[in-house]
Order: sequence, then C-alpha cells, then structure tokens
Amino acid sequence: MNSPNIKLTNRMLRIFQNAEKEASSSQHKVLQPIHFLLACLKEKEGVLGEIVFKCTIDKASIRNLVNELDLKSDMNVTSHNLFSVPITNDVLTVLEQATCYMQNYNQVYINEGHFLKALIKTNMLEGFVSEEDTKMILKLGTTSRDMVTHLHNYSFPDVISSSIRRVERDDKNKLIHFVESHFSQDWSETIKSAFFSTTPSIYVAFDNKGDLVGFAAFDVYQNKKCYFGPMGVAKSNRVKGIGYSLLHHCLKDMHEIGYEYAIIGGAGPIEFYEKACYAVVIPATNI
Repeated sequence: MNSPNIKLTNRMLRIFQNAEKEASSSQHKVLQPIHFLLACLKEKEGVLGEIVFKCTIDKASIRNLVNELDLKSDMNVTSHNLFSVPITNDVLTVLEQATCYMQNYNQVYINEGHFLKALIKTNMLEGFVSEEDTKMILKLGTTSRDMVTHLHNYSFPDVISSSIRRVERDDKNKLIHFVESHFSQDWSETIKSAFFSTTPSIYVAFDNKGDLVGFAAFDVYQNKKCYFGPMGVAKSNRVKGIGYSLLHHCLKDMHEIGYEYAIIGGAGPIEFYEKACYAVVIPATNI
C-alpha cells in the first residue's frame, strides 16, 4: 500500500486498511476522512488506546451519521494508488497535510500523530466529534510523549551495527555541528553540557566513509538519571537500523549501571520504540 513518495508506519498501514473496510461497509462505499478516525479507534495500543479509554466517542453514532449524510457536491470522488476504494478529495487534503507534518518534524514515515493532527486541523472531525474530545485527541495523540521501558531482564540484541562507538572528547566540535545542522539548538545545548562530564554518556554512529551520521545520549538532559535522549540520525541515513543500534548501546550501558527502567523523553516515533525495546507510553495525568 505504500506509495513511492509516501511511507507509512505499520500501524498507519493497518489504519488505512481498516478505514477502507469502514468505507466498504458504509452506505456510500466511498472512503471519507472520518473513516480514518473510526479505524484509529480500533487500535488498542499506544496513544490510540489511551484516546479510546479517555474520550467519549461513540463509533456507532458516527457510522450512523456518515450513512445519513449525502456526499456533498464539493466532495468529488477520486482515486489514489494508496487506496483500493474510491476516495473523496478531502482524503487527499488530509493526506497532503499529514505529509507536511511529517516533513516538518524531519521524519520519514507518516504516523498516527501526523494523521490525527491533519484530520483536526483541516476540520474533518467537525460535526462528528465534540470539541472536548477533539482537544483530547490533539493533546494525547499528536504531541511527543514520554515512554518507559523495563531494563531488569534486558539483553543486548545480536543484530547491531558495528559502526558505533562511545563518543570521544575529540568528537565534540564535530558532534555539536552535526546536531545543530540536522536537529535543533536545544539539542545542541544539551550535547554541549554533556561534555562537562569526563565521560559523556553519548554514542556516535558513522557511515562507511567515516562521516558522522547519528548520535544517542542518556543521563545528559538536565542531568536527569535513567533518561534516554536525545537521539538523532541524519535523514538520508534512516531506515538502516542505525537508530536501533544507537538506542541499544545506550540501554546496555543503562542496564549495566543498574537502572531498572529507562525513560524515553519526548518520543516522536512512538511505534519505533514500542518495537525496538518494548517501550510503552506513560499515561497523561494532567488531563
């Protein structure tokens, strides 16, 4: 289902498939934006499971409302190679907006956070979801979330890139420049502060030419212990297992220190951490 120019996480692939099923069972047999929300509400893990638990959305009522409404004249039916059923132009609008969010966050896969934010910001949920639930979805599903993984029985994976090592003091200027160029000033300041330590808790990754392509750190953000991050890989070198390897080099050290848990701060690609180290989203308590 992936388009050459659009990559979807496995969860988003499943959401797209379930959205098509929702459309096929509807009166109009045409995929509309609201079908994606219904598909999201079938998910039980991660932030979507939290949304299902905390929101008061009635899926049956939404389905009935969709069937009662006639397709508007401005909702012309079209097609797209991502879908095997007819779609409305509104679906293309949402998909385009979700792609923009993905690119703005410097990511390479569209995830449920990008798509939910696109549904909300393009006003596709109006008339179907209450304002209160819309705010809840925006808060829970479209922002970076802290995660936690248990390290008690941690074991270092066998398949790990060999081009990764602990940072050396001579790497300082190169690493800071890399972080400033590819990520943010805030991350750069965090990395700078890490070098006040004699042995900074940072790992770096290199390509086969010896160029720096990624980094990961722990216990460096505001001197918080048991705290993993930040981590970043140059966009052109993603989907190669580098981030996975960097993550596990840090988790191995954290386990050997004796940490029972690792907190993954402000995780954007939640599904990555769920799969890479069985991390789970820490429930929001301020809502």
